Amino acid sequence: MIVLKQILVPTDFSETSEVALRYAKAFADTFQAALHLLHVIEDTLIYAWEIPDPATIRESIEKNVRARLDRVLTKDEREKYRARLVTVTGSPFVEIVRYAQEQDIDLIVMGTHGRGLIAHMLLGSVAEKVVRKAPCPVLTVRHPEHEFVMP
Repeated sequence: MIVLKQILVPTDFSETSEVALRYAKAFADTFQAALHLLHVIEDTLIYAWEIPDPATIRESIEKNVRARLDRVLTKDEREKYRARLVTVTGSPFVEIVRYAQEQDIDLIVMGTHGRGLIAHMLLGSVAEKVVRKAPCPVLTVRHPEHEFVMP
């Protein structure tokens, strides 16, 4: 029997991330699993040589992200799902896989943007890399137009 105790939802606050969260909530309801919401702040500051005060900029970004994470789930939902809201800095796919390993995650549910071939070749796909390297199953969710809906 499949048992899910810990479900990870990486979010970039996009519409596809919102849809992924809906799926994750359904799994959490079914299995009484805890939800982990993870946002990875890309460390682009390492490329900026002349930023007057990088620490202040980083603090501002982290504060903004934390506020957005707090709005993703209501207080009641955070309690119901025993939710952990986590922000880390680094490479998104690396940090998602690392978090899944460290927290013994049973399932990752994440949105995928479905970029075109050229954008995919140039930018790669975080979801694709996570699927290849994750220590657990990964459910990727596309744009809401492609959702499974009961007629």
